[in-house]
Amino acid sequence: MPGRPRQVLAAPSSPSLERTPKAVRRKLGVAALAAASIVLSACTASGDQGGLGDGGDWVDDGCTSVVVATSSEKVNMLDALAVAFKESPEHEALDECATVRPINVSSGDATRFLTSGQDWPDDDQRRWPTMWSPASTVWTERVAAAASASLVGEPESFTRTPVVFGVPETMAEALGYPETPIGISDFEALCEDPEGWASVGKPLWGSFKISKTNPNTSTTGLSAILMQSYEAAGKTEGLTADDVATAADFSRVFEECVIHYGDTTGKVLTTLYDETQNGAGGSGYVSAVALEETSLLNYNQGNPDSHTVQPGEELEPPKEKLVAVYPSGGSMWSDNPITVLGADWVGDAQAEAGAAFAAFLQTEPAQRILPEFGFRPLDESVPLGDLFTAEYGVDPAGPAITLPRPEVEVVSAAIDQWTQIRKPSSVLEVIDISGSMDEPIGDGRSKLDGAIEGAQATLGHFRSTDEVGVWAFTTGVESEAGQNIVVLRDVVPLASERESVETSLDDLRFATREGTPLYDAIAAAYDEMSARAEPGRINAIVLLSDGQDTDSSISLDSLIAKIGADSDEGGAEAPVRIFPIAYGEGADTGALQRIAEATGGQWFDASDAAKIDLVFASVINNF
Repeated sequence: MPGRPRQVLAAPSSPSLERTPKAVRRKLGVAALAAASIVLSACTASGDQGGLGDGGDWVDDGCTSVVVATSSEKVNMLDALAVAFKESPEHEALDECATVRPINVSSGDATRFLTSGQDWPDDDQRRWPTMWSPASTVWTERVAAAASASLVGEPESFTRTPVVFGVPETMAEALGYPETPIGISDFEALCEDPEGWASVGKPLWGSFKISKTNPNTSTTGLSAILMQSYEAAGKTEGLTADDVATAADFSRVFEECVIHYGDTTGKVLTTLYDETQNGAGGSGYVSAVALEETSLLNYNQGNPDSHTVQPGEELEPPKEKLVAVYPSGGSMWSDNPITVLGADWVGDAQAEAGAAFAAFLQTEPAQRILPEFGFRPLDESVPLGDLFTAEYGVDPAGPAITLPRPEVEVVSAAIDQWTQIRKPSSVLEVIDISGSMDEPIGDGRSKLDGAIEGAQATLGHFRSTDEVGVWAFTTGVESEAGQNIVVLRDVVPLASERESVETSLDDLRFATREGTPLYDAIAAAYDEMSARAEPGRINAIVLLSDGQDTDSSISLDSLIAKIGADSDEGGAEAPVRIFPIAYGEGADTGALQRIAEATGGQWFDASDAAKIDLVFASVINNF
């Protein structure tokens, strides 16, 4: 096992809503917000970096402010690089001082904002980016093709990290690791084989389960689907749109193994880590996680969500580490470009300072900082250091084969294909309509208004074949589902009924609102979904509650015992996972977290109720 971990200050592979200190308001409408699920969080830097004050405002240090919109895994590394930049010759050559300020924006979200032709969606113009650093040049090329090349300037990579599959070491050894090369085809075969892990002599482990992120917002998710197409085509270069089309059946089988999607690997890794530390081993939850090597390094140090490690904080390594499987057919790399944007809000002084910072990132002093954060330097003379060893689950010589970035039209074809072949969903949304939901959230809406609009905005994500149901709960009501429950819509294919579902959700504004039978509602919803759950679908309950249970007949412990029965080693063939949203400051976050963990789901913190639309968007990316 790894010894005392080095403190790596890195962030998740995509934005983490529950850990973002302050999400900014947006100009976009609710539907656009739900599609984007952006979190623009300014990070307080160390040293003389002017970060955020306690009130959420920029600390004005009198220097030119250079905001860098960056994929979240690089935020803290860029903080450190920004501090070093202040002492560099590149900074000294400027006519006036400059302060670099990273903000957290997923690569896919930034791509949509830049191609929209509108202003940056933040009411505070001081946060509008001078520079952009997505995880991959794939995104800058998409903006150049969809908007204009001048908007993305001249992107240049400054660091890189390969996309790998993180596999619990015991499971990897059952597949022949480290002596036997493992490929995506091996994973696909385990997905297709009805015996799952039993086919390699491990029947107790159940089916083979994969975790991937949503390719619309995540570079890792996008790289994974391109790697699948390369594998199916038997190619290591020259991938075409026709190859992607031919790979549809192969990729569909692969997608059937997915437990659920998401916009961050951090949540999946946290669930796996918690199960591992609690003695469950995690094998019933997930078998392989598509992630960047830097995220795996953080996990193996005891930092599964890659949060900023505070001074004095001690990390506890997992009882079982993940090992990096570099697919035998090749890996794509996140090449992490940075560029000065050609947007009309970028002033000359900002552009000059941004160009100086970009030049600094290519220097040896900057490159030496990168391995401390789990990233590989481009300068091959810079040593990788102690992290890049088998002790931490990685191979500094991997991957053996690098898969080149395909043309823009090929990337678009892969994303469009995923929308059609992704694992189908069967989702029941369960909404608390108790009396406290009438409380205002500060923007003219009540809590219930925010919940309704957030739920409505998610409908566009689902395909017509996906199953969607809506329940509401409070005391004093009754339906065919039981006491204290209102059935707005049974769990049936959405078909062309989006407008009617929106209307049904609107009807909640006039519903009776009394007590909060939270646990009873969850138990009834779990019974409903368990009875109709099917293998090959993502069977899930999305729960929203703003308070604590006040009126249930079942206790929390009894509920946990009931819903956790399928989370033992191997798991169920058609598990039902619960995704609670803790809505507002009065929500019982501890109970909702236990409920999520008992089913292998994930919980989301919407303590700032005004941001419920953003949280709904993050939740819905799992399906």
